[in-house]
Amino acid sequence: MTKYKALIGLEMHCEISETKTKVFSGAKNGYSSKSNEFIHPLDMAFPGTLPVVNKEAVRKALMVSIILNCKQPEYLYFERKNYYYPDLPKGYQITQETKPAPIGVNGVFTYDCHDEEKSVRINNIHLEEDSASLDHFSKMSLIDYNRSGMPLLELVTEPDFRSSEEAVAFLETMRAIYQYAGISEADSKKGQIRCDVNVSIMEEGLDETDPANWGTKVEMKNVNSFGSVKETIDYEISRQIALKESGKYDEMEQQTRRWDDEAKETKYMRGKVDAIDYKYFIEPNIPKFKITKEWLEEIKASIPPLQKERRDKYVSEYGLKPYDAKVLVKDRSVSDYFERVVQTGVKPSEAVNWITTILLGAINKLEIGIDEFFITSSMLAELLQMVEEGKISKNQAKNALYEAVEKEKNPIDIVKEQGVSQIQDESSLKEMVDKLLLEHPKEVDDYLNKGLTNVVNFFLGQVMKQTQGKANPAKTMQILKEELDKRKTN
Repeated sequence: MTKYKALIGLEMHCEISETKTKVFSGAKNGYSSKSNEFIHPLDMAFPGTLPVVNKEAVRKALMVSIILNCKQPEYLYFERKNYYYPDLPKGYQITQETKPAPIGVNGVFTYDCHDEEKSVRINNIHLEEDSASLDHFSKMSLIDYNRSGMPLLELVTEPDFRSSEEAVAFLETMRAIYQYAGISEADSKKGQIRCDVNVSIMEEGLDETDPANWGTKVEMKNVNSFGSVKETIDYEISRQIALKESGKYDEMEQQTRRWDDEAKETKYMRGKVDAIDYKYFIEPNIPKFKITKEWLEEIKASIPPLQKERRDKYVSEYGLKPYDAKVLVKDRSVSDYFERVVQTGVKPSEAVNWITTILLGAINKLEIGIDEFFITSSMLAELLQMVEEGKISKNQAKNALYEAVEKEKNPIDIVKEQGVSQIQDESSLKEMVDKLLLEHPKEVDDYLNKGLTNVVNFFLGQVMKQTQGKANPAKTMQILKEELDKRKTN
């Protein structure tokens, strides 16, 4: 894209899943595959019900605002956004507009994209209630109120992204923030993350800081995965460039489109609705309340180490390679698993190898999270401690782990069932080595007179073969070198 540049803005929606109840009702805030399990009369807009603000949801929202370097309001308001849709039984949504003030405004946040630091301006972040969800069938649609009223954070950026890679890198960073800060599971499979994408293009040589030079903004609604966000942006940039090249771009109206995952293209939905059509006004049933500086300082002090801090710790304190540290911290549950293994005394360099090479491959194949995996951190730690203590070899441990994955069993049980253990008795190993040296005089001569060091590995291989891999390789190697060097001096 040499003649044109893209201006990409994001509206990221993330459910605050880590509160006990919903944002304005006493219904349980939880995910369930059973429809209408977590509901309250308020969620279904029964007459006479009144909203009550969940303070913990506000606290978590303010924490995100602080992390994004936004300005927090002095007083907190909620407003009504008036529109009709079948999954919004009240006919309005309790939310926040930019006036008087949402949870946060005017932030500037830095993130990494391909090891390069990028910056994005945060227009605002606001707290609102989620709508219900619709299940569509051939002749009807059913409403599930489980999601209705869940606390939802909407994060709106300025159009500061210039590629789909930058947009996805930011979204991945935000997902990690929500997870590490204890705000949300941020699980797209549970519908906890959704994204609207705004794309326009402009000629490369024009001043991008002047909105008059921007092209016509096109919004893509409810893109449900980061992979689809990338495909949506790339397709829409190409589509708009084609309109530019054909001279039809200026005829295009500001519009809302959707991503068709099967056709791999965006499709027209409607002309873009302006905010004035929602007839915002202050929610009369929720009085404004003051957000004190003391409370903000308390929230700021409670922010735990986030993804970047853990990554830096793994490199500087644990001596891990930057790539390995990056893999570990991509998902908080993986990082937590690693931390639990290391806390038992396992060397970090050993733990990371087993987790990234075997366990992550297994859970990706099973399409589950590591916290759902039947091989717990304590199981892996015990297995690695057996290797460290010389009770079993690395190869034996790997075989036990692979079999454990296949059979969904504790790897320690497999080790016990198979009677797997290392031969560590020095007299037994020495007897075996002496016999092999007598049986292979040529190889001994190659070592003594020709200096062929690979002879030691040959003998080690023979010992491992005879013992079916049960000989302690370190002790065997030590005995081999000692016995061969004795013959050198004789």
